[in-house]
Amino acid sequence: MTTFDIVIRNGMIVTATDKYIADIGINGSKIVDIGFDLKGHETIDATGLLVLPGGIDGHCHIEQEEADGTIHEDDFVSATGSALLGGTTTVVCFASHVPGRGLVEQFDAYRRKGANSRIDFAIHQIITRTDEQTIRDEIPAVAERGAAGLKVFMTYDDFHLSDGQFLQVLEAAHKSDILVSVHCENYDAIRHLILKHLAEGRTEPHGHVTSRPPCVEREATYRAMTMSELTHQKIQIFHVSCPEVAEEIGRAQSRGVKVVAETCPHYLTLTEEDLKRDGFEGTKYICSPPLRTKAAQEGMWQYIRSGVISIISSDHCGYTFDGSAGKGRHGRDADFSLIPNGMPGLGTRLPVFYDAAINNGKIDLTDFVRLTATTPAQRYGLYPQKGTIAPGSDADLVLWDPKKSVTITNNLFQSNIDYTPYEGRNVQGWPVKVYQRGKLAMNDGKLVAQPGTGQFLKAKRK
Repeated sequence: MTTFDIVIRNGMIVTATDKYIADIGINGSKIVDIGFDLKGHETIDATGLLVLPGGIDGHCHIEQEEADGTIHEDDFVSATGSALLGGTTTVVCFASHVPGRGLVEQFDAYRRKGANSRIDFAIHQIITRTDEQTIRDEIPAVAERGAAGLKVFMTYDDFHLSDGQFLQVLEAAHKSDILVSVHCENYDAIRHLILKHLAEGRTEPHGHVTSRPPCVEREATYRAMTMSELTHQKIQIFHVSCPEVAEEIGRAQSRGVKVVAETCPHYLTLTEEDLKRDGFEGTKYICSPPLRTKAAQEGMWQYIRSGVISIISSDHCGYTFDGSAGKGRHGRDADFSLIPNGMPGLGTRLPVFYDAAINNGKIDLTDFVRLTATTPAQRYGLYPQKGTIAPGSDADLVLWDPKKSVTITNNLFQSNIDYTPYEGRNVQGWPVKVYQRGKLAMNDGKLVAQPGTGQFLKAKRK
């Protein structure tokens, strides 16, 4: 009988299609066998635990450069440590496209930053301009380098593309067989509403919500899908915030438009009321699209169950609350339009979503794995190396205690970011051990994986 390097014994293995009790045999970095009474040089008793594929977070802003030269405060060492502490073993993050430098230069430079990662990573490439070199030469080049996808914005002063520019990107992506993901909000409508709010003296954090109502997200989503339909190019709608938008996506899917979608735990667990917290506290909850109502939150679940929304990501975009480069960079009396948009979520993604989804009977465990690991791996060209538990796959495994109750505090995640929007929230279900490519990476809240142990993942094209 073969003796494996590690055997994980008697856990409830959960994949996107099955759940069953068995042993997992690991040699080196790979899962080699799944069976019963396997022998190992090291044996881990997983009785009473779930054994899940390592989480894949397909939407993370880590150590990312902005157009004004600032760098996101959460670097690869910090962010990927937080990810491991929350059960995530792979991230897909973003290379910038700031003025003065080409795509390839910025993609390669960002890949070098990732050398400090504790976990494996892939890269989306942001597109903010459509000059001839970008469209003709550099989009094909970053696709060849293994980019997981391209990202375009329909809003933000420094990022947004016109409809004509968006069409250029879609046509170039189609030629290179690479996915385009889209931040969908109507730029001009938002600018109009912001100016109106400021003229009326409505400067408080909740003004962020009322200046970006669901209709501006819904309209931009419909427009993006129309461009997809014109070019026959597959797109993904990032961070769907409300059922009105999901409904539009479902209609497009039903008529054959090549569109898929993701959402995030904060749209399922937090509401716009959080932006009404006293003083500057509400700025912790400023993200785009903004948080919606409790009714919208409840309405999202039907679209998750039906598959209209098929990925749960964090959209991790951490800005410190007290740091000079964070939420208060323009002063604590700044109006809402000057507050950096984004919230931290890498460490909390899986526990918060598990508690909301599984403990409240919204979805099944196999759906949880599909949404948080398997579909992201498939969509970003990483499957079956990642995202499943099967012989030949990487031994990225999470031992999850479904009965462990935890009160979330920011210090659990050892992050550069000084707050979590979930401070004080009680959840049930927590990762107790994480293996990355067959090596123990996190053990009972303690990081084991060192900076630099992560590897760049080149996305496979079909």
